[in-house]
Amino acid sequence: MQLKIETSKRVELVDITSEVQEEVRKSEIAQGICLISTRHTTAGIIINENEGGLKEDILDLLNKLVPTGAGYKHDRIDDNADSHLRTVLLGASEALPILEGKLELGTWQRIFFAEMDGPRSRTVNIMLLRA
Repeated sequence: MQLKIETSKRVELVDITSEVQEEVRKSEIAQGICLISTRHTTAGIIINENEGGLKEDILDLLNKLVPTGAGYKHDRIDDNADSHLRTVLLGASEALPILEGKLELGTWQRIFFAEMDGPRSRTVNIMLLRA
């Protein structure tokens, strides 16, 4: 399955939990694993709380750790090295258990598509494995 996402900012966190959960529901898998991944080298998949201040804190942290325009060698080619380097820190996938037909997430946990070089049209892959 593929989820299409249109991002609207250069750097943003897009909550895709509902869409992923709907794919799990439609699959009728009672127990298994849900693998969420992106094939883009300037975007990631993360799990965290969907609270506005925390989302800003995450993006601020990434900017402090990997500032834009810091003389990266890759900027000579595409001028987006910061996007690639931030994605290295985030990772491109997450695996979650499916129990009783639902994603096994903590109370505050949400699944985010982390855009680091938008706005763009993006694809998230969802693979469901029955246990």
